[in-house]
Amino acid sequence: MQRRPEYRSICDPVCGVIMRPLGWIGVLLVVAGVIVVAMRGIPYTRSHNEVEVGPLKVTTQERGMVTPVFGIAAIVIGGVLMFAGKKRSA
Repeated sequence: MQRRPEYRSICDPVCGVIMRPLGWIGVLLVVAGVIVVAMRGIPYTRSHNEVEVGPLKVTTQERGMVTPVFGIAAIVIGGVLMFAGKKRSA
């Protein structure tokens, strides 16, 4: 009798730990936080339509920056969520 190879999915327990969805959200926050810190912030532009009269439009653009402080906060919160999302398997 031949043995079939074992395939493990990402949800299988590894080292006795199963990640809940809360833990996966934590992983995503940590990755996003590392990216923000590594890039020393992420610039963004927000456009607003102020006045529109016939074919003429007046818009304003507001430039901002997601500072590395938010990246550090995302890393910390993500770490807490990853810890909270662990579930010991029996």
